[in-house]
Amino acid sequence: MIENSEFLAYARRADSPEAALALLAELRAKYPDATHHCWAYRIGSSYRFGDDGEPGGTAGAPILRAIEGQGVQHVMVVVVRYYGGVKLGTGGLARAYGGAAAELLRTAQRLEVRPRLLLRVSVGFAEQGALYHLLETWDVQRGAEDYTPQGVTLPLGVYPEEEAGFIRALEDATRGTGTVEVLGYAGPLSGGEHSL
Repeated sequence: MIENSEFLAYARRADSPEAALALLAELRAKYPDATHHCWAYRIGSSYRFGDDGEPGGTAGAPILRAIEGQGVQHVMVVVVRYYGGVKLGTGGLARAYGGAAAELLRTAQRLEVRPRLLLRVSVGFAEQGALYHLLETWDVQRGAEDYTPQGVTLPLGVYPEEEAGFIRALEDATRGTGTVEVLGYAGPLSGGEHSL
């Protein structure tokens, strides 16, 4: 509570602008009677912010500075304000919005996300059991299986430093019949199990 105005701060991981703006829509629906829903997101090099009727630069920009000051990425922050009848001035608004966002981000639980290499692994039906046994012993992110007349193809996410070891282990487990295609870096795989 600042000068009778209540500021409620929310943050959520966002990997796309659509995901970020979904949080804003949720909070507008949850608090339809709030005076302002100010926000900012940073996703890699992309960022946006909104003042939602507050004077330009007094809400969204300070929230973005708080995100950058905490050194976080892939995050959307929304600060909901219920006006309390006392004008805070531009400096007071910037301190209130930026301070609420900074305090939230400072105390929030953080998740470190390490990049993974996307591999496409293919094995014949005879080696399928060996592949699944191997996957139980490695920290991989699995995608959806694709069955072909020759066997199974499976997208996998592995940590870059484990790529060579995993490929050797696959060659050993399948007696050299398994194939691996390195596709590059990727985000979370859809379908299958996830071990993040």
